[in-house]
Amino acid sequence: MTGSSGTPGDGDLVDDRYDRDGKLVVPDHVADAVRTLIEWAGDDPAREGLRDTPKRVARAWKEYCSGYADDPSVHLSRTFEEVGGYDEIVLLRDIPFQSHCEHHMAPITGKASIAYLPRDRVVGISKLARVLNGYARRLQVQERLTAEVARCIWDNLHPHGVAVVIDAQHGCMTGRGVRTPGVGMVTSRLLGCFLDDERSRKEVLSLMGY
Repeated sequence: MTGSSGTPGDGDLVDDRYDRDGKLVVPDHVADAVRTLIEWAGDDPAREGLRDTPKRVARAWKEYCSGYADDPSVHLSRTFEEVGGYDEIVLLRDIPFQSHCEHHMAPITGKASIAYLPRDRVVGISKLARVLNGYARRLQVQERLTAEVARCIWDNLHPHGVAVVIDAQHGCMTGRGVRTPGVGMVTSRLLGCFLDDERSRKEVLSLMGY
């Protein structure tokens, strides 16, 4: 809280992580690192258009990587048992997400389909998207992201089966290196009955559109 003038008053709690405008404070060494990268890339970090870029980039990366401050399993802590006897597949399909490759810090953009076969309880469907974003908002590789989402649901909901399929495009391929836009990478992780039972596996993948 602040006084009527907008400045901290007696007894006010001050969060020194933010400046007077409510923006995240960027340490000098972080801003300097971005300036160094701009200069190394061939531009002048002192010119007007780039003068505030180091702090903008730093704040953006703090947001891109907000998943490090998130425990995705927390989103699965509240479950519901009153489901009217429903015991079939629960599927959330084509959830959009964005992450960043840990090798080049380039964007990974795509969609995920997440399914589970409940044993005796279900979770609010938005929580599946929150689990995905909790892991996606970190430096990642797609294979690990797929496995982490599946394992989190498996360990916390204890369902009969879990299936996660991710289809994404990688900026490290489209904007650099081989520069091949439009190429998608598909990864999957199946656990429980979706791994062990062929009929269940075919059913869930068909519902996902694969």
